[in-house]
Amino acid sequence: MSAGRGPPVWSVITPDDPRIADYAHVGDAPWLVAQGLFVAEGRLVVRRMVEAGTFTIRSVLLTPAARAALADVFDSCPLPVYVCEQQTMNAVAGFNFHRGCLALGVRPPAVDSLDRFTRVRRLLALEGVGNPDNVGGLFRVAAAFGVGGVLLDRTTGDPLYRKAIRTSMGASLRIPFARVDAWWPALQSLRSAGAFIAALTPDRSATPISACAQEVPSDRPLILMLGAEGPGLSTGTLQAADARVRIPIAAEVDSLNVVVAAGIALAMFGPRR
Repeated sequence: MSAGRGPPVWSVITPDDPRIADYAHVGDAPWLVAQGLFVAEGRLVVRRMVEAGTFTIRSVLLTPAARAALADVFDSCPLPVYVCEQQTMNAVAGFNFHRGCLALGVRPPAVDSLDRFTRVRRLLALEGVGNPDNVGGLFRVAAAFGVGGVLLDRTTGDPLYRKAIRTSMGASLRIPFARVDAWWPALQSLRSAGAFIAALTPDRSATPISACAQEVPSDRPLILMLGAEGPGLSTGTLQAADARVRIPIAAEVDSLNVVVAAGIALAMFGPRR
């Protein structure tokens, strides 16, 4: 153990050190969820996780090089830090992990109330978006355009899945989100509070997004609904939205990647006052 002005740092010599036993499950998503944990990986993501302070961090496991790169973060942050060589980290994780930095975070309890979102000016609502790269990418886009929260239906992927966190560049650790079982009742409650719900679709009969953006007052909260690539939003969702909107694209192209579409749509709707 080393001492200094920050928290204690422990050296790990062997992969079977019981203090880091949980890191043997970093590739086992169901186990992590069952234990109420998630994994953040990489120096940038872990730095942002610590600086955001939105999640309890159980511990951090990193190489000497990563420890040196993150010294400014950990010297002022009271959490357990374990340092090991790269080969030890690979042996613990069970695969060749080259990023040299892992953190175990504690999952928050389920959010039962939407009260935290009633004052948010822009929300994303994701229906059936299962691909973790797309989930992470959508959180990254949300952060780029100042979106205040993300709502997930029960079939959308986990924003705290290791790959989704990495793709989001840590945005899923900073932007509030809630998984909603009663999908449309929850959205309708936000609509009743004044939000405008726009359902994004490639259907060429839908309203061009530029026209819709001009009609929706900038002081009205916006909920942008997005579905999975391929099936898109369900028929019920499309019918229940205030507007079905599309991004005009070339006739020979059937659709855009959902992350790209979200970025274009948010830019066209603009900020909400």
